Amino acid sequence: MDPHPQPQPQVRPLEKLGQGWTDQLQPLEPLDVTKTATFDQMLRAMSRTAFSGRNLGEAADVLYQMATDDKCFVVMTLSGAMTMAKMGLVITEMIDQGMVNAIVSTGALMCHGLVEQTGHTHFRYDARWSDEQLYEAGYARVYDTLELETNLAAAEGIIRSVLEQMPTDRPFGSHELHRRLGEHLRQTTSGRGILQSAAANDVPVYVPSFTDSELGIDLYLFNLRRRLAGQPQLQLDLLRDLDDYLQRALRAERIGIFTIGGGVPRNWAQQVAPMAEILHRNTNGAVGGLMRYQYGVRICPEPTHWGGLSGCTYSEGVSWGKFVPESEGGRYAEVYADATVAWPILVRAVLERMGRVGKG
Repeated sequence: MDPHPQPQPQVRPLEKLGQGWTDQLQPLEPLDVTKTATFDQMLRAMSRTAFSGRNLGEAADVLYQMATDDKCFVVMTLSGAMTMAKMGLVITEMIDQGMVNAIVSTGALMCHGLVEQTGHTHFRYDARWSDEQLYEAGYARVYDTLELETNLAAAEGIIRSVLEQMPTDRPFGSHELHRRLGEHLRQTTSGRGILQSAAANDVPVYVPSFTDSELGIDLYLFNLRRRLAGQPQLQLDLLRDLDDYLQRALRAERIGIFTIGGGVPRNWAQQVAPMAEILHRNTNGAVGGLMRYQYGVRICPEPTHWGGLSGCTYSEGVSWGKFVPESEGGRYAEVYADATVAWPILVRAVLERMGRVGKG
């Protein structure tokens, strides 16, 4: 016989079961699509539903608060083939509407955007073509979309014309090159685009993995030609990007982050918070300080269990000193969805809420 018998579980009386209301739980509401006349109304209603729909509705609340906080410096980080996926004007609109103050991106995303901004076209992939045939014809495939090698050749010519104007007696960062590119496009093209709007609105565009893109290849080619001709070469210094971003973030009362995807752009932007603390600790307070993100919205389908940065939750980022805990006022939303579906809806809804676009 067991000398220490365990108490047997008892059937719970119905009158002792929770009712939701008595425990101050938030009630959900059925989504009535006949009563949501705008994107803003739809996302407000979806915030009272469940799963990814609720996440997207809550993302609208956080993005609205972040975008309307005039004391908040907001960075947008971008990865994935978003410009080939025709999201370039969504980025441009967010810049023009003052929703973001800096951009951290992959180089490929900026280069494919440059293709679009200069009047060139991406095409829908036709499955009747094999990848071998695409290669022979000069069509580079990104899932269901095609980039033309002739487009990239044209982009190289534009980039080369701007590189010819860059200084050879001192280094420059990627944000300085992108500003020059934006100014050049404003003078030579008539359409809207990411780099044009970034230059016009003093929004720096940083590309931390600059050499991992057509941009890096084009700069290498430019310097190779210079070297073969016995001419001085250009000096790219990506630490200038790090310093410029740090200084802008330190001047802000609050900082927020809007992320599409993850990868290097997301981590590069987020590391500014622990970096500021490390610098403060190692310079006896001369540089840096305590700085953490107050707001965060990210759209990315990456799950957390792979352990990569793209799927890292904001809560996990708290442990790295990157984010203010929600218990201390941090506001975050994470949407596990394809950005090409969720992102345009989110931006349109927030612009309606801000009174920047019509609701009819």
